Amino acid sequence: MVAIRKSNEEGHRRKFLVVVDETPECDRAIVYAAKRAARTGGVVTLLYVVAPGDFQHWLGVEDIMRAEAMEKADQTLARASERARSVARTEPECVVREGKTSEAIVDLIETDADIAILVLAAGLSSEGPGPLVSSIAGKAAGNFPIPVTIVPGNLDDDSIAALA
Repeated sequence: MVAIRKSNEEGHRRKFLVVVDETPECDRAIVYAAKRAARTGGVVTLLYVVAPGDFQHWLGVEDIMRAEAMEKADQTLARASERARSVARTEPECVVREGKTSEAIVDLIETDADIAILVLAAGLSSEGPGPLVSSIAGKAAGNFPIPVTIVPGNLDDDSIAALA
């Protein structure tokens, strides 16, 4: 059960959550969320999830691998933040979580009552829109705690600006 969203209460701002990864369509989600947040007085929250199980080694190796994963997360979020700032002059907040992506998304939504919309972008691959879009828009859609906006991966910046 998810707590009631507080994004419309005084002192709160609606947050648009974007899951940041290395896929080309991720940029489409960032652009849409940044434009929409700027237009509505909201905030973009960029989430990077470090996959679990990557650190099952000896302690010294585990520490090095975790540090490298966190450095990659910071670098990826820095690029995503710059992209959000450049398209909409909005300052995003960045979050790094460790675990399975779907669980990290739901956990963040449950802990931050200002997150009101999850923004994803569909990939253009012949294999489908991507695993995250498929899982959230598929079986889990009826039980997902907040609305999900899926941005078509083929939209350019001007088309996204017109829609956001």
